[in-house]
Amino acid sequence: MNGKVKIVRTDRELECPHIDAGLRARGAELVLLPDGVGEDELAAEIRDADLLLMCYTPITARIIGAAPRLKGIVKYGVGIDAIDIEAAKARRIPVVNIPEYAEETVAEGAFALMIALAKKLMPIQNAMQSEGWVWPAPQWLGSDIAGKTLGLIGVGRIGRSMARMAGAGFGARVLGYSPHTSDTELKTAGVEKQDNLRDMLAQCDFVSVHCVLNGETRHLIGRAELEAMQPTAFLINTSRGAIVDEEALVEALREGRIAGAGLDVYSQEPLAKSGHPMSPLYAMENVILMPHLTFYTHDAMERLEAETLERCFEILDGKPVLVKSADPRLAAQGHGVTFGT
Repeated sequence: MNGKVKIVRTDRELECPHIDAGLRARGAELVLLPDGVGEDELAAEIRDADLLLMCYTPITARIIGAAPRLKGIVKYGVGIDAIDIEAAKARRIPVVNIPEYAEETVAEGAFALMIALAKKLMPIQNAMQSEGWVWPAPQWLGSDIAGKTLGLIGVGRIGRSMARMAGAGFGARVLGYSPHTSDTELKTAGVEKQDNLRDMLAQCDFVSVHCVLNGETRHLIGRAELEAMQPTAFLINTSRGAIVDEEALVEALREGRIAGAGLDVYSQEPLAKSGHPMSPLYAMENVILMPHLTFYTHDAMERLEAETLERCFEILDGKPVLVKSADPRLAAQGHGVTFGT
């Protein structure tokens, strides 16, 4: 790394002290910008930047075009739907994410939501806090996971971990709607391949979303899909909010057409108790709301920060950056990248 390098990291609310210290130790000027930074401010700040790190902030074609010195974009996380990949490719700017750091972590988070919904842990805890004790009554009757059916929407790394926990671990039947995954891969993961999403949903006691967000999957779970679910079934989403038609989900929960939901992701983040399209969910005892933190453990953050630094140093040293993701949007890059695991 020759001369003074400028690096911009957005979403500073997600504290990454090892990343920041590692970059500063290389002599870089590091600028930290908040979540929700405006496009104008980011475009102005990135004008003389060599490297951009982002987590949630949208990286538009305008921002990419405003950065003539930019050598790479590093998503310190998994999802890349907020980055205009085509604009980056047109400028020959490599884009890389960190796809493996939280596979087990997010699957554990999704599984925790499933258990909490099945056992009614949240309403029972609320009753204990307010009343001190509750006696067995129909309103507290929970559900087993053993012998039930879990449907996975997307069976990639995280989905396969979820399948193992539910199937081999808890004795559930596991179905999978994952059109781009082969029958053999799914069978190896203990998952029964399903070709029709609505037919699968009709069989499930629990549905867990684990696919990426792209043009094909946006609002994949819409009104018709929610209507296909059993009224006793629960929906869990730890992937991306926009995979679900959230307006339709609020209606389905309000009308009791599904049993409940466990959510960690939302189209519009942060969530808010008022003034947000999903604000009504705060009042529902059959809904568990997480603040996009199922990935957030000591172990996962250590892995994320270490690998993010590796990718940053590759870019800053002029080496091809290692892309581990199988996402076709990243796999289609032809400049400044190498592929592997």
